[in-house]
Amino acid sequence: ELEEDESSMAAFREQRLQQLHGELARAKAQRNSDYGTYTEIKDEKQLMDITTSNKLCVVHFMKPDFNRCRIMDQKLAALAPKHFDTRFLSINVENAPFLVVKLKIQVLPCVLSFIDGVSTDRIIGFEGISYKPDSFTLQELEARLLYAKVLVRSKMVDEDEHRSGAVRSAKVTEEYDDDEWD
Repeated sequence: ELEEDESSMAAFREQRLQQLHGELARAKAQRNSDYGTYTEIKDEKQLMDITTSNKLCVVHFMKPDFNRCRIMDQKLAALAPKHFDTRFLSINVENAPFLVVKLKIQVLPCVLSFIDGVSTDRIIGFEGISYKPDSFTLQELEARLLYAKVLVRSKMVDEDEHRSGAVRSAKVTEEYDDDEWD
């Protein structure tokens, strides 16, 4: 039985190594193609090409001289290197008059989530990110984009959270059992 356990562990280890090598190769390929960066796009044709040819895109429609747009820019620039499955883009609304009208963008900043070329979610101003109307954290923005399904949660993070959750629940059970006998 011990030999059987060792062989299944070796098979699992080999499978996990292959999975990690595949993820690393994919991350390298995406890094070379502007994934993990926050890129300013200069014209709306290029923006439409990118959003329709990539599965997941976050697009910030902005004006550089608006303070709230600068804040959103900083947050998205910090978020981009953490998510290699999503393209993070910005475009000055003055360079995208057709899209501004077509997508009915009236308040800035405006962040649109695109999945397979279709706009699936929009953040207008800072609405829906935080309980505070004028500020938000990077984690709150990330949570909002995860909820919109335009970001992919890291598999390794999920596994770590699952393990730590199991440990926490085991501790709670032990504490509860101890209290019951007192």
